[in-house]
Amino acid sequence: MHKKLSFLLLATVLWIATATTGAVKSPARIPVVFDTDIGTDIDDTWALAQILRSPELDLKLVLTETGDAKYRAALAAKFLEAAGRTDVAVGLGVNFAMSDEHRNQLPWLKGYDLTQYPGRVHADGIQALIDLVMHSPEPVTIIAVGCTPTLAAALEREPRLAARCRFVGMHGSFYVGYGGGAPSAEANVKGYPAELRRVLSAPWQDILLTPLDTCDQVSLRGADYHAIWSATADPMLRALIENYCLFAPRVSWMHCDFFATRSTTLFDCVAVWLAHAEDLVEIETLRFRITDEGFTRPEAQGPLQARVALRWKDRPAFETFLAHRLLGQP
Repeated sequence: MHKKLSFLLLATVLWIATATTGAVKSPARIPVVFDTDIGTDIDDTWALAQILRSPELDLKLVLTETGDAKYRAALAAKFLEAAGRTDVAVGLGVNFAMSDEHRNQLPWLKGYDLTQYPGRVHADGIQALIDLVMHSPEPVTIIAVGCTPTLAAALEREPRLAARCRFVGMHGSFYVGYGGGAPSAEANVKGYPAELRRVLSAPWQDILLTPLDTCDQVSLRGADYHAIWSATADPMLRALIENYCLFAPRVSWMHCDFFATRSTTLFDCVAVWLAHAEDLVEIETLRFRITDEGFTRPEAQGPLQARVALRWKDRPAFETFLAHRLLGQP
């Protein structure tokens, strides 16, 4: 009887507490900026879709890096429209000359007018980033999946930016390179090494990187990929696969004749996941330097320091998670 009364008393206390304080609050979503060179490799588009399907992340701004800023911004804007997410702003970063050889998703933009995007388009994306971060009541996470001249320019304009942000990047190659070989001059480092040095030297709240050691191993295939390929009733996934089909015959650095059966390497999707989870990788804090040739060399007294996802604990689990997340499944 005594135990029964104690149980009833505890239940009553819990009921009163719930009635008084309201329902338990769900975890706050993480405000993020997606800093991207979307439109050259297709994995940026997969990563953008992943962000939009991640309930943990609150996408505030897509900011372009390198190449033709208007081309990249238009691609992001049209994809956001297809996903029904015109609440997300698009910002034009530093502009560079760009040949059609690198505009691998250009046909998808035929007839699209960026000025008609229902959401906000910031011609000065750098200032839009600064304003967002400096007025945010909580830290902003920057997910950077390309070279970083736009971020470097933002830090030069507003040095206080980094202290209010986390940085999660797809950069480097520490012990493993492309295809599982020796360390490589990874593309996001090799393109603008001085700018990346400047960015990684800034006083971010946290720096977390996925280098080729982990992100070069990820792709979707089999039933997981087929489910996405077949999801034609989903406007966002239909737009994703349309882009992939247009990308495949245009890409110059691979023979992409497998697009109907599997994805390309989804480097950038690992960075998106690391913005809210870390449980499937082994992370170490490393000191290193960036060479002028674009190598990230571990050194005990190196000038740069970051937390680095060096190995997978369970890569297949991540790939299954990624497929389910894109499909909007639990």
